[in-house]
Amino acid sequence: MNNNTDAVPESYPMNGGDGTYSYTKNSYFQKAATNVARSMIHNAVAEKLDLNELFSTSSKNTIFRIADLGCSVGPNTFSAMKNILEVVQHKYQQSQGHHFSSSQMLEFQVFFNDQVTNDFNTLFSSLPSERPYFAAGVPGSFHGRLFPNSSLHFIHSSYALQWLSKLPEELLDKTSPAWNRGRAHYANSPDEVRQAYATQFAKDMEKFLDARAKELVVGGLMVLIMPSIPHGVPLSRLPLCVLFDILGSSLVDMANDGFVSEDQVDSFNIPVYAVSPDEMIKFIEGNGCFKIERMELKKPISSIDNDQVTGHALTMHLRASMEVIISKHFGSEIVDDLFDRFYKKTEELSDHLQPIYKEGGTQLFLVLKRK
Repeated sequence: MNNNTDAVPESYPMNGGDGTYSYTKNSYFQKAATNVARSMIHNAVAEKLDLNELFSTSSKNTIFRIADLGCSVGPNTFSAMKNILEVVQHKYQQSQGHHFSSSQMLEFQVFFNDQVTNDFNTLFSSLPSERPYFAAGVPGSFHGRLFPNSSLHFIHSSYALQWLSKLPEELLDKTSPAWNRGRAHYANSPDEVRQAYATQFAKDMEKFLDARAKELVVGGLMVLIMPSIPHGVPLSRLPLCVLFDILGSSLVDMANDGFVSEDQVDSFNIPVYAVSPDEMIKFIEGNGCFKIERMELKKPISSIDNDQVTGHALTMHLRASMEVIISKHFGSEIVDDLFDRFYKKTEELSDHLQPIYKEGGTQLFLVLKRK
């Protein structure tokens, strides 16, 4: 039973289907993040997951339950689940002679979670046919409860937690120091705007960790991957923030040209926050239910060829993830014009963007164990 009595969180689905602007065909930056995390997940399972602790040796059937939170529409979620299953299966086979009898079967159940507006039809129509697990969809916000108590053994979430459950109200209050006039994000805004984002993210993370602490069995693992910014590094070196800044300036141009209103631009803010490792440590310690087994900052974009980090690629990537929220606020008729303008700006700034994407694309990799 879901006991979350708060208002339903905002929903920011990626572009569904498998068309030109779909997330399915424009999520290779996220795929790079998944690939970078592969060996780290292998090591975490090998070193930190104790199957003997999780399962009774008297049971003949052993069901290992995994949830992918914020799975979107694929294909990256399938790669991540395959990776986790392979290493857990390998560890189980290694431990059979020591702790498990040969009659015990290890079965897998994978729960694919995302907002109710996610394109689950595309997700499930593209499920691998030879998958070694039972699949289920779990619609709903991960900012609240999704599963029964102590029902999961492994939780995975990649590039989803940066989305806020809602925008801070003060961003739209013209009397507030955090009114974000003429900007779409906090990247190039007064500190009060960034603080409003940070406060909302802290509230969201408190709910997220509290819910996961109830759902994960003692000894279970949780792997979180998200965009991050190291302490002391300016936002101008974080690719996401730079792209959002360019998108905001493109909207201002459209307002100046009369295609959208100034009020529409002033009331539009992208609900994405890049957390620092220090902040995450504070949230996790405040929750008290998890032990940090591993925490690393990585640069996944450095594994992508230079010719893939083009203005066109960046435009398609951003459109796949932002078109729905933009259409909801401004109407779908502005989308083509907006991203044409965005593309031209990224081309003009390509010499500036290349080193930022290669050097400043930082992701946080976290392995947490339920105490």
